[in-house]
Amino acid sequence: MSDTITLAAETRDRVGKGASRALRRDGRVPAVIYGQNKEPVSLHLEEKALVKALMTGHFMNSVIMVAGQRTLAKDVAFHPVTDRPMHVDFLRIGEHESVTIAVPVVFVDEDDAPGIKRGNGVLNITMHDIELVVDAADIPSEITISLKGMEIGDSIHIADVKLPKGATPALEGDFAIATIVPPTVPTAADDQLDAEVAEAQSAEAEAAAAEPNDDDNDDDKVSVQKKD
Repeated sequence: MSDTITLAAETRDRVGKGASRALRRDGRVPAVIYGQNKEPVSLHLEEKALVKALMTGHFMNSVIMVAGQRTLAKDVAFHPVTDRPMHVDFLRIGEHESVTIAVPVVFVDEDDAPGIKRGNGVLNITMHDIELVVDAADIPSEITISLKGMEIGDSIHIADVKLPKGATPALEGDFAIATIVPPTVPTAADDQLDAEVAEAQSAEAEAAAAEPNDDDNDDDKVSVQKKD
């Protein structure tokens, strides 16, 4: 089960772009808590504490206590250049409320998969996270899937995965999570394409080298004649 994360927060009296920029200059991150048919609450968090929580790797699938309220993180906005957190949305939840949440998948026993170890196969992962419907008090930190005994061509479907007690997939059907596929072998067409690209690059280089240098242009030269 995921550990509960606790973040200290203070309410915001002012909202809007100007107020948010001022908070960020002071090392604070604007946030909001909503849900359960209650009024949204505008807050701000310490940026350092938030970054530390984000670095745990399970921020998005942990219960987070914010200002004494039980929540789930629904969205974190980051600055496009600096990657600093800019805003966080939190959803209120009850202690045993049924929630839908994406849980990361972790693959183990790769060395015990003949298709990878001996056949040089490649694990093609189609789902890095699985959305589960689960009790808020029993959210798993990850789903572990063993690759032991798997050969090239074998696939792992959701029916093959042992889920935590009480958890069910949010998606219907026996969907695939990963497949061991054959190694990629270069074809004759690939070799020909590489040769054509190399030839074109070589021709461009030769053409560039053959272009006259501006310094060699007679029009630019100054002639000095000796006077009699």
